[in-house]
Amino acid sequence: MADGESSISEAADAVEEASDTKALDIVARSGFAVMALLHIIVGAIAIAIAFGQPGQAEATGAIEQLGANPWGPAVLWSCVVGCTGLALWQLSEATLRSRHLPRKKRLGKLISSGCLTVAYGSVGLSFASFAVGMRGDSGDTTRDVSTALLAAPFGVPVLVAVGLTVMGVGVYFVIKGLRRGFKAELFLFDGSRRGRLIDSLGVAGHVAKGLALNLVGLLFVIAAGKQSPEESTGLDGSLKALTDHPFGPYLLVAIGAGFICYGLFALVRARFGRM
Repeated sequence: MADGESSISEAADAVEEASDTKALDIVARSGFAVMALLHIIVGAIAIAIAFGQPGQAEATGAIEQLGANPWGPAVLWSCVVGCTGLALWQLSEATLRSRHLPRKKRLGKLISSGCLTVAYGSVGLSFASFAVGMRGDSGDTTRDVSTALLAAPFGVPVLVAVGLTVMGVGVYFVIKGLRRGFKAELFLFDGSRRGRLIDSLGVAGHVAKGLALNLVGLLFVIAAGKQSPEESTGLDGSLKALTDHPFGPYLLVAIGAGFICYGLFALVRARFGRM
């Protein structure tokens, strides 16, 4: 048994060493840059919506914008590669690279990096779908999922749990921004003007993203309470719902600007982030 465990450990060490390559590092950093561009575009679309312009303030809307140029297919496939590399890097973080951590930290890393693996992989699949001509609408997908859940025997509590989970992630982003928990992700933090600017981008970006996620999660809970799946409309519908309120457009501009800040912060992380 000991020899078997030793062989497994040696194999895992070999796979971990293979995953810790310059190539994967570069591709993963390009994935961060892709996510940065998506946030910047979504933020710009949100601000445009606040001024009455059309658009989809969500990942699919941003992907469509990136593909709407003569170099669109090449850009989309490059983004697929970047997101896939980032997902693989997060997978190695969740499994191979966390093996030597204490059990509690290892479990936390498995959950956090595991969720990010799924998230980045899903974005990569969205890019691939657009690249092969299969356009999608995440708002429609969200409504379809909500409809399927509400039709299931325990659909209502499950949908509430989904909404509360999304809101929990939103609260996490807000707290991370206010407490500047993102500092551990970068090498660049000092008292210089550049360091203060990056700090401001990180705070504004994380708080804005957290508020947006809370809106999305809240609509899931409302959809479950009313048993009305059309209430859950994803990020785009959540932000557009703000335009119906007196101060909604101002909040929408603030959230859009925050998304742009988060995107700029993510660009910095793509270059100077700890990997």
